[in-house]
Amino acid sequence: MIESKTTLPAEAGGIEITRFNALRHGILSRYTILPWEDAGEYRALVSALVAEHRPLGPTEEHLVEELAGILWRKRRLRLAEAAAHRRGLNGTLASYRETVKMALVHLDAADQTVRVIDAIRATDADTDDDIRDILDGKAMVRRALDLLGSRRNDAYEAALAALREDTQAWWADVLAHAPGEQTEDEPPATADAEGLRRFLEGEVLPWLETRKKELANRPLIREQAFGEALDPDKLERLGRYEVHLDRKLERMLAMLLRLKDLRQATVEP
Repeated sequence: MIESKTTLPAEAGGIEITRFNALRHGILSRYTILPWEDAGEYRALVSALVAEHRPLGPTEEHLVEELAGILWRKRRLRLAEAAAHRRGLNGTLASYRETVKMALVHLDAADQTVRVIDAIRATDADTDDDIRDILDGKAMVRRALDLLGSRRNDAYEAALAALREDTQAWWADVLAHAPGEQTEDEPPATADAEGLRRFLEGEVLPWLETRKKELANRPLIREQAFGEALDPDKLERLGRYEVHLDRKLERMLAMLLRLKDLRQATVEP
């Protein structure tokens, strides 16, 4: 039985209200809180309900405790819904190329290079910085192409020095491939002005343009990922349980208010 009552002054009017320690002495509370849950939050919930309804007697106190348990379980439902979304989102990340493809189906980009996790985590400022980085990269490539088209004796060396370090590393990796790894339609890469020009025009510039489009469409990728993360079957089960809790909450609250009305009617002349 719920016991250990104390009286605390109300915040206004000097009226005293009844409060009980549901966590220690409640019939149901000891089974409501799971080991990893915050007992202080549950205690605050019970105290708020007691302050609102001011139960008298074990029956009303039991109903208030039932209300607290129902609201606590509804809180768990929100956590379960969020957990279901996160698990679904993790599954989306595992096949991010398909997610990106669906999000950008309106584009003609053949190579999807952006990762869903980048699109989800990136802020607008991050995206703006990334786009500026792409534009800077394109400007450096254009500068290198201008140098390759010049009459300088060191055009190849100057153009290579004008590129970013990551582009230089990409070119070095291309050159490191054995000639036998090239396709019939793709001549072997050569460390000269013509070879570097083909690389910049055929590989680097198209990649930068595709990347720019993907960055501009990060919101679509994010929306696609969140949409694919939805598991309708799991959320439907959670929804049915929430409806059950709502109906139980309505019944408990109606019973409590009816008891309070009856109690008040017996004390009125």
